[in-house]
Amino acid sequence: MRLFKFEIKERHRQVYRMIMENRFRLYLAMLCSLAIAVSMAAMGYLIEPVIDRIFVDKDIEKLFLLPLLVLAVFTLKGVGMYGHDYFMNYVGESIIRRMREELFDKIIDLPMAFFQKERTGRLMSRITNDVAIVKAMVSTAVTAAFRDFFTIVGLTAVIFYRDWKMALIAFFVLPVAFYPVISLGRRVRRVSTGCQEAMAELSSFLHEAFAGIKIVKAFGMEPHEKKRFKNRTRELFTLELKGVIVRALGSPIMEFLGGIGIAFIIWYGGSGVIKGESTPGMFMSFLACVMLLYEPVKKLSGLNNALQVGMAAVDRVFEIIESESNIQDPVNPRPIKSGAHTVQFDKVNFGYDRDMVLKDVNLEVQKGEILALVGMSGGGKSSLVSLIPRYYDVLEGRVMIDGVDIRDFAVKDLRREIAIVTQEPILFNDTIRNNIAYGNSAASEEDIVKAAQAAYAHNFIESFPQGYETVIGELGGRLSGGEKQRLCIARALLKNAPILILDEATSSLDTEAEALVQKALENLMKGRTTFVIAHRLSTIGYAHRIIVVVDGRIVEEGTHDELMACSGEYCKLYQMQIGNNGGDWVEA
Repeated sequence: MRLFKFEIKERHRQVYRMIMENRFRLYLAMLCSLAIAVSMAAMGYLIEPVIDRIFVDKDIEKLFLLPLLVLAVFTLKGVGMYGHDYFMNYVGESIIRRMREELFDKIIDLPMAFFQKERTGRLMSRITNDVAIVKAMVSTAVTAAFRDFFTIVGLTAVIFYRDWKMALIAFFVLPVAFYPVISLGRRVRRVSTGCQEAMAELSSFLHEAFAGIKIVKAFGMEPHEKKRFKNRTRELFTLELKGVIVRALGSPIMEFLGGIGIAFIIWYGGSGVIKGESTPGMFMSFLACVMLLYEPVKKLSGLNNALQVGMAAVDRVFEIIESESNIQDPVNPRPIKSGAHTVQFDKVNFGYDRDMVLKDVNLEVQKGEILALVGMSGGGKSSLVSLIPRYYDVLEGRVMIDGVDIRDFAVKDLRREIAIVTQEPILFNDTIRNNIAYGNSAASEEDIVKAAQAAYAHNFIESFPQGYETVIGELGGRLSGGEKQRLCIARALLKNAPILILDEATSSLDTEAEALVQKALENLMKGRTTFVIAHRLSTIGYAHRIIVVVDGRIVEEGTHDELMACSGEYCKLYQMQIGNNGGDWVEA
């Protein structure tokens, strides 16, 4: 009979190896478990002399000696329990730390395509909830394997020493009790997987609701979100209740079968005492050992449930850890020459899981050139620039820097040459200084201040009581939109990368903030090969060249005057945005 039925996979062996990395503390925990087992067996054994020598024989010498032995036994048990709990929790916590670190390291290294498919809340649930379940499995399973196993062995030895015939009868019921427990364990694993999935969905929902709280309140959708949350909690409640039912059935079965065994022992052992075949002390010692044995046996039978729940979590965690990234470094990466770069797109075709979004793109951007990309939303502009830092790889064709395929460079070397400023300012809940120096921790105080000054951020930074040491809150929540964007520009300036990507960097700003940011961007673009994605055509007067991207293709290319003369797509965009509103073209 296979006591614990689950397929042993390589990921399970990895968890075992993590456990064995703490083998020294496991050995100490094993010694503590042995001390607990010895004390439990001694407690059962001492019942016979306590009853027969003190209460029956009225031995005065034993009256002083046996209580001291009992005190020593309980002291040994207490020390053993403390040591066992400390060492086992140390092992469990070290495993959860290691697994969380590996999981986070893996997630951070995965390509952008992975993050498009996975929801943030689900990833958070893997790192927090699922890993905690694995830790609980390790603590529960190993505790049962050590402490309860040794306790069972010790008490069993005393039982057979007292009356081996009655012991055989008592142990007949135990194998029978395991069959329904094992069957329930298989259902526990299935239900547990469903619970973990539901918890991940709940985490994802919470992340979305809190991140979009402004929209929720603006549209008065609080009741709607409350209803959605209640639906998810009810689903989780139903699954958790199924798990409770399945897990709870194990104890009543063990209680019933254990009761049968105890009742029979009382009848059989009592008959022996009445007939004079054994003493009351011997019988009570035997009965006490059987009753002490019952609890660790019940815990050991529940080990299957703990393993099934834990293995379901292990599968979910290692599903991420074992994910393969399609963005790989070459075996022998080529070095990237320092200085300005030319960027080329050669017959590039690219798509996600749906239709192709870039089709036969051919483009060359010279060193120091500022190229503006315009077109309607969804045309492929952001996809085009996302290929340069290898957020994604082309399906066909090549993206090249100075004539070399970017796939021939190490990813970290390639991205070191690129600075990006996005439409949505991405900042961290840290000081202004650390946000500017993000990615360049070796930057000096002077360099940080110069970058802030060039980004027109120094004055507003100095207005804060703590200046550059001001903590800006989650996603820079304590700053205005223009202030956040200027910090992002200062960060890009400090990086001093020769290739610059501006992805609608001013589209979400008001006129006053945009003017300051635009001046900061002019400082940032000097001497760099720059790609500018812009919806507002009034912001690209400084561009050396403009391309129009429609449905994944470059349909027009030239300067503002040249494109206006063509009366094509660009002219239509210009007339929609500026001409019809009486706007003026802004020259750099």
